[in-house]
Amino acid sequence: MRVAFYGGSFNPPHVAHVLAVTYALSAGGFERVLVVPIYSHAFDKQLCPFEHRVRMCGLAMGWLPGVEVSEVEASLETPSLTLRTLEHLAAAHPDYELRLMVGADVLGEADKWYAFDRVGELAPPYVLGRVGVQHPDAPPPVVPDVSSTRIRALLSRRGSPEADAELSRSVPRDVLAYIDEHGLYCGERSA
Repeated sequence: MRVAFYGGSFNPPHVAHVLAVTYALSAGGFERVLVVPIYSHAFDKQLCPFEHRVRMCGLAMGWLPGVEVSEVEASLETPSLTLRTLEHLAAAHPDYELRLMVGADVLGEADKWYAFDRVGELAPPYVLGRVGVQHPDAPPPVVPDVSSTRIRALLSRRGSPEADAELSRSVPRDVLAYIDEHGLYCGERSA
């Protein structure tokens, strides 16, 4: 089974994540996309609690046929490492033909990853071009320039007509409602 492994912070998930998953399923020849929120960031980045990010990924992408949101990293050693997760999945699912789905921005950051060469052996990268990302090996852009960092900055200005308009274009409606309902990212208002 051809499976795209799509790991990330998803802090929070946004429309570029949804479009990436949709593109992989429709044009990448994958039978399944496994969306894997990281449990504990390798660089100690502050993240919204895991259970909220899993739930938001489900709201954003889990309803799409062929997409599975996985909590696998909650049961693995921390900090979360892509290699560790891929090794676990390869052992648990020998029928999976894994590919690591990443945005073109990762091409310039591979040296920051733990054992990226080994990751590539287990799951050769399936790279999606991203608007605004220049790299000689990047394919043409298929994913818009939307980032979780930008979304968090906009959430800190919630109530401003400009911020609310951009949020409504950049974050799935159900995810935005979940963020509001649970008061997520409120502590970042001054950041």
